[in-house]
Amino acid sequence: MIGAIEILIIALIFGIIYGRDAIDKTFRKSADESVVESLAGDLKEYYEADPKRMIKLSALIIGVVVFLVTGAYWAITRTDFLKIIGLGQ
Repeated sequence: MIGAIEILIIALIFGIIYGRDAIDKTFRKSADESVVESLAGDLKEYYEADPKRMIKLSALIIGVVVFLVTGAYWAITRTDFLKIIGLGQ
């Protein structure tokens, strides 16, 4: 019987192999530019293809941030999280 850890290890190996190929094909980074310059170029091309997509992407990012902040606020105020990490009384 294969355990969950073995399945996760196999999935991780396949993720590394195929994920790296996908990243290499997606981001066309030159050797002389930094990660931020490459990301800025990719976002510029993404915006030029369809400006409305960039607005949707911005709305999605803002929504995710608001969701995470709300979840963190709830976890701090409604649970004993501060006591668990030693900051509450």
